[in-house]
Amino acid sequence: MDERTVVVTGGTHGIGRAVARAFAAEAWTVVVGARDAAELEETVADLVSETDGTVTGLRADVRDEFDCERLMETTSRAGPKSGIDVVVACAGVYHGDAGETPIDDESYSRFDDHWRTNARGVFATITEALPHLSDGARVLVPTSSVARDGKSGYGSYAVSKAGAEAVVRGFAVDTDFVVGCLDPGQVATDLTGGEGRDPASVAELFVWAATECDPDALDGEVVGLADWKRATRDETNDGIDREEATGGIDG
Repeated sequence: MDERTVVVTGGTHGIGRAVARAFAAEAWTVVVGARDAAELEETVADLVSETDGTVTGLRADVRDEFDCERLMETTSRAGPKSGIDVVVACAGVYHGDAGETPIDDESYSRFDDHWRTNARGVFATITEALPHLSDGARVLVPTSSVARDGKSGYGSYAVSKAGAEAVVRGFAVDTDFVVGCLDPGQVATDLTGGEGRDPASVAELFVWAATECDPDALDGEVVGLADWKRATRDETNDGIDREEATGGIDG
C-alpha cells in the first residue's frame, strides 16, 4: 500500500471521478469530496470495487469554507500517516450549454455561482488544505484555455476559470508548496454536454503531475497534455498536439 494520501473535490463525476480512480489504482489513500451524498456513496463503492483501493468519501460543498475545513481535517487523518500529499480541486459548475452562454446574456445568479464555485471554491479548498499539507505536497487545479483566450459563448464560466488560475498563481508565489494548473483539453463530462475525450484518458496526467512532473514547470504554471506527452513519451498519447490539448473546457 502506498502511504500517500490524495483528496479530490468534485470526485463523483467526470475528471474528478476518473482522477480518484487513477490514484486508487496506484494504491493511494483517496478521499473524495462532493455535494451529493447519494452519488458520493455510490462512487466510493464503485471505486473500491474497481480498484480494491482505500477510498472514502465526505460530503463537502466547496462554496462553504467550513465544509472544506472539515474535508481537509478528515483527509489528513485518513491515511497511514498524517497529512495530505496531493489536493486535486476538480469541483466546478457550468450553468448553461458549453459555448452558448455569451457574457452579454449572463444573469447575475449564474455569474455569482460560477465565481463562488469555480474561483472562490478553489481558494477555499487550498486555504483549508494548507495547514494539513505534507512536506513536498502538491495542489492541482484543472483549467481550460477559455481562462486565457477570448472565446465566444463562455460568459462568466471563463471569468471564473481565469479567477481560479489567478488564485493558483497567488498560492504558488506566496507559499512553499507546489500549486499548479492542469489543462486536459475538452473532456466529455456533464459540463461539456458529453463532448470531448474520455475522462479516463486524461486521469494519468494528474497522477504524473502529482508524482513526476518537474515542480518548477508546474508551480504557478499551466501544464497540458502536450507537456505530459513530451515528458513521458507515452505512446498512448500519440497524435495529441498542443492546439488539441488546450481546447474547450474542463469538467
